[in-house]
Amino acid sequence: MTILLADDNRDAVETLAEILRLDHHQVHTALEGRTALALAQEHRPDIVLLDISMPELDGYTLCQRLRREPWATGLVIVALSGYGSPQDLERGRIAGFDRYFTKPADPGELLDYLNRCAGHAQAGTGRNASRPT
Repeated sequence: MTILLADDNRDAVETLAEILRLDHHQVHTALEGRTALALAQEHRPDIVLLDISMPELDGYTLCQRLRREPWATGLVIVALSGYGSPQDLERGRIAGFDRYFTKPADPGELLDYLNRCAGHAQAGTGRNASRPT
């Protein structure tokens, strides 16, 4: 699977990107929202992992913009955020996130979810396969 990971915390990005690569995913990284949008348009990933609080373009807005892209039908968008109140989760749902993980996210749980997404894509119709919950 091709994954785009966007977070303004360089250490978090590098650590999670390495975990994902060790799990055999192709990973592109960005440290702010506008770069993440450009990379998404260029690479058209299967999954996008977004921090909420990023410079230039926050995760909620970026998620909404990605949902409007014609190529992004079936794109899985996951929030990885330190914000975890019920209001934050609701705002994430409204923005269009498929799943919301609160930091520090359990790497095993995150990988399980991503691998279920990969399994659904392979068993279904690619980007249009149903998303696991």
